[in-house]
Amino acid sequence: MALSLSGAGARTGDRTPRGGNALLRRKKTRDRLRTLGFLSPWLVGFSVFFGYPLIATVYFSFMHYNQIKEPEFVGLRNWSYVFTQMPLFGPALWNTLWLVVVMVALRVVFGIGIGLLVTKLKSGVGFFRTAFYVPYLAPPVAATVAFVFLLNPATGPVNEVLGAIGIDGPNWFNDPAWSKPSLVMLSLWGIGDLMVIFMAALLDVPKEQYEAAELDGAGPWARFRYVTWPNITPIVMFAVVTGVVQTMQYYTQALVAGKLASGVTIGPGTVIQPGYPDHSTITVPQLVYQLGFQNFNTGAACVLSLVLFAIAMAVTILLMRRKSGLLSAED
Repeated sequence: MALSLSGAGARTGDRTPRGGNALLRRKKTRDRLRTLGFLSPWLVGFSVFFGYPLIATVYFSFMHYNQIKEPEFVGLRNWSYVFTQMPLFGPALWNTLWLVVVMVALRVVFGIGIGLLVTKLKSGVGFFRTAFYVPYLAPPVAATVAFVFLLNPATGPVNEVLGAIGIDGPNWFNDPAWSKPSLVMLSLWGIGDLMVIFMAALLDVPKEQYEAAELDGAGPWARFRYVTWPNITPIVMFAVVTGVVQTMQYYTQALVAGKLASGVTIGPGTVIQPGYPDHSTITVPQLVYQLGFQNFNTGAACVLSLVLFAIAMAVTILLMRRKSGLLSAED
């Protein structure tokens, strides 16, 4: 009898861990399903708007596809055409990288400078904050049209003012040497977005650190270097990375400025080659549109898109590395 009871107890003891493990597995399964449920909107959006387009772009880069007939596999022919036979690829890539380096750097510097200026004002902060931010709200096409008018070498008010003080104004958008700097000036005019971001970061710097630095005899530059900069470094990183990604997609302003400055009347059926003057404003996104939607060369357009994606990812990874110096080890 004792052996029977002990055997039953042993069997009961064996069943309890197995039942507990089953309950634990069901709980983990429910937790995973709950997590997937919360992540499902992001997963669907990532798959539909990033994953599938990226895979399709890679697929079509090896195809001859004119958006009418069925795709035909051509191997590396599209890649060879872009890198060895497309005459505008080099200038477009150079212009895009030039804008990334110069435009992003100056926008960050001006954003920090204007943010510091506005935060140090004793009165009229609301007025100046609004005055600097309003240009950012202007639509890109309207802002570009206004800038082309202001910088018109013959009738623009900017050159008239410069002439009144004895300075010969440049040709701006009509001069290959000044066309890209003119686009940079246009981007600096709409610096309001970065100004607001940097103002929030600057106002978040603890005042106690400034007071301690002043007690130690630190001047304005030392306070900025050892107090302000370490506190706003993550925001600088954010501004640089997002600026690089946005500038790699630079399209509207360069295209509109080139078309308006060329003086060609734009009407139905008019096809204007981008990049005026002398391909100085052509960018890789303009080539993507021209190849994909005007020449119906989808394969080459996909190759250019992948080149843009690869460069943007490489620059972003380089900037995100802690060895880049923008972020300290503890950040």
